[in-house]
Amino acid sequence: MDGFIVVDKPSGMTSHDVVRSVRRITGEKKAGHTGTLDPFATGVLPLALGEGTKTIHFLDESVKEYQATMVLGATTDTQDFTGTIVAEGDWRPITPAVVEDMAHCFTGRISQVPPMFSALKRNGVPLYKLARRGESVERESRDIEVFSLVIDQVNLPEVAFTVRCSRGTYVRTLASDMGEKLGCGAYLTKLRRTVSGPFHIENAVSLEGLSDLAGEGRLSEVVISPCAALAQLKEVPMTESGIAKVAHGIAPDMADMPGYPSAALFPGERVRLSHGGILLAVAEIVADGRTEARGSLRLLRVFNQCPSVFPVGHR
Repeated sequence: MDGFIVVDKPSGMTSHDVVRSVRRITGEKKAGHTGTLDPFATGVLPLALGEGTKTIHFLDESVKEYQATMVLGATTDTQDFTGTIVAEGDWRPITPAVVEDMAHCFTGRISQVPPMFSALKRNGVPLYKLARRGESVERESRDIEVFSLVIDQVNLPEVAFTVRCSRGTYVRTLASDMGEKLGCGAYLTKLRRTVSGPFHIENAVSLEGLSDLAGEGRLSEVVISPCAALAQLKEVPMTESGIAKVAHGIAPDMADMPGYPSAALFPGERVRLSHGGILLAVAEIVADGRTEARGSLRLLRVFNQCPSVFPVGHR
């Protein structure tokens, strides 16, 4: 089984727990997630299966979307409800209008300091392991981008919001920073991911639903092909001769690519080489992007889905 399954992760499970469950349900040993969700969080958790694991590096998950709820009036060491309260503040002077105005300060490119309770590593050790030992180390701030931050509901001290942001954004930290801006502190109580790049909650399936589909022999209905998952890359269909060359690790010629995009391609741009909807390889445009000269495509990764049934030179 090759491709991706979007699991609607339940609360209380780690991302690795979900991977183990999917391996058991599908019988596919080669499986992995594209990025963790906190154990208390729910929603979109893309899992790669088989050859899909080799395409993770080429995915575009630069945009994420979350629905979240924070509680004003306290700060915790984990920046969410699973932690210990370390400070408290008075939220009562805060009004819905103040919350709305505050949200405008957290859109665009902003700086964020990653939390101690995170999977980031220091000298090979995850920060959360250091945090559990009571240790704290200095973390450098990094730029993130918040494309939109919408306050959905204000029922003080609770505030529900939807954020669309760049990869690497910690929504827990965003909530904590908003609480600091309001002067009363805040921590996250709910987090649900609804979008991760090309993967959306509408395409997600629960573990129970996945188990039912497996029992009915219908798993293919929820598998997103590697070719579809990399839809952000222009697709270049291959002829039989092109398939043979790619299977042997040889960059195809112009004659092997009758469907080569007419739009201009620039050096460094990546494309999908395909046949019948099957992803054969990911290639990169080199030199000046023209296809007249052999070698203007450089193969970055050839997948095992690529059939080698046609000899080189066969038309």
